[in-house]
This record gives sequence, C-alpha cells and structure tokens, in this order.
Amino acid sequence: MVATFSAPFDSLETVLPALRERGYAVLTPESVVELCGEPLAAFDALKPSWDDLAPDNYLRDGGHYRRRRHSCFIVDGAEVTQAPRRAHWQSLDYNALHGGMERWFEPIHREIVERPIWAHLLQALGNCFSAVKPKQPWYVEAHQFRIDTSDGIGRPTPEGAHRDGVDFVAVFLVGRHDIKGGETRVFEAAGPNGQRFTLDAPWSVLLLDDTRVIHESTPIQPLDGTGHRDTLVLTYRAGAFQGED
Repeated sequence: MVATFSAPFDSLETVLPALRERGYAVLTPESVVELCGEPLAAFDALKPSWDDLAPDNYLRDGGHYRRRRHSCFIVDGAEVTQAPRRAHWQSLDYNALHGGMERWFEPIHREIVERPIWAHLLQALGNCFSAVKPKQPWYVEAHQFRIDTSDGIGRPTPEGAHRDGVDFVAVFLVGRHDIKGGETRVFEAAGPNGQRFTLDAPWSVLLLDDTRVIHESTPIQPLDGTGHRDTLVLTYRAGAFQGED
C-alpha cells in the first residue's frame, strides 16, 4: 500500500506570504473560485475540451502517453491579449530531455479562450504574481495536458525534477480518473527542503516561484484498465516568451 500525503493548502490571506517565504503555495478549488470571481461551474465547463487534445509527438522517451494543446497570451493588468501561434521552446538548461528544439502544438480551442473565465483566470494570477514581483506585462504560455496509461505507465514530467525557465508557474489539477501515483514534489532549488503531496480535488492549484524551487510529478499507473490525469499549466514570464530574448 502506497501512502499519500494531503496537500498543504494555503488561504488567500497566506498565499502571498507563502510565495515570498518558501517559493510555493497551494490553493483549494474554493480559494481559486474566490480569487478569480468565477463560479466552480464555469471552471467545470472547460473540462470537456481535455477530451480533444492532440498527441504530443515530441516525446524523446518513445512514449505515447501525453496529449496536449498550447497557446500564448500577454497579460498587462486587466488586459489579456492572445499572442500569434508560436512554438513552445525551452533551453537545455531547463529541460535536458526536450530543450533546444521548437515544439509546435495544436492551439487551445478558441471556444475555450474566448470564455470570460479564461481572461479572469489569467488576470487574477497575473495580479497575484505581480504582488510578489512587481512586473508587467506577463508573457503567459498555457498548456492543456492529458497523461494516460496507454503505455502501462504515464509520466507527467518525463524530464524529471526541473524548473521551467520562467518567473512563476501555476499547475491546476483538472481531474484524475482511475489512476494511482501522480504525486507532486516541490524542492528548494538551492537548499535541502522539500514537500510531497497529491492534488486530487479538481481545480486545486500549485503556485510556484520558478526562480526558487524545482518541481516534478511522479508517474501514474492505472487502477483498472486505463486511466488518465488532466492538468492545466500556466507559466508567467516577464520581458518576453522563452526563445525571444
């Protein structure tokens, strides 16, 4: 029997101190709803789009367990603008497995990004991160992920524990279906301390100061037949998208 550890949830009152002091914070779905000013039903209305993600054809471990969509945005205060379609790029310094190459993914459906909740979510997180580091505008990359167990095992982070090469990262759990594993692990980038826990509530979120911590999610396995884990990852970077500077 594998032990699971509950997430160390923060309140909205403590999220900024947590980000400043330890480099990460975890919010319940109820806190996310309060932060964004949108009902949980509006978040749940996004879920069906995870059933229409395109295969990730760039996996260098030879796997076929990841599907995704990717779009980019610029968040400047209350203004959210979708950027022209571009490749996802990371340097080898941050992603030794998939860095150094342009990866072109299918965009997130327009019907999703045109919903009011989408802009409200990106704005709310931008305001939160600007309270920690007073920077604007934010260059945001949005990734919809589905990790499945069609290969027998699925790897949410095949590159291992890593930083993303941005300022902040938000990792939302969208859903877990008939799986075990998928434990979240956060470590100090320059220290001995770490935390491990499992996000299991849809729309709970891990917020990371990517300059201070590294993170990973452990592989998933099916409970019976096949299963999958859906996440939404939003990265915030000041100055430019990765690869532009």
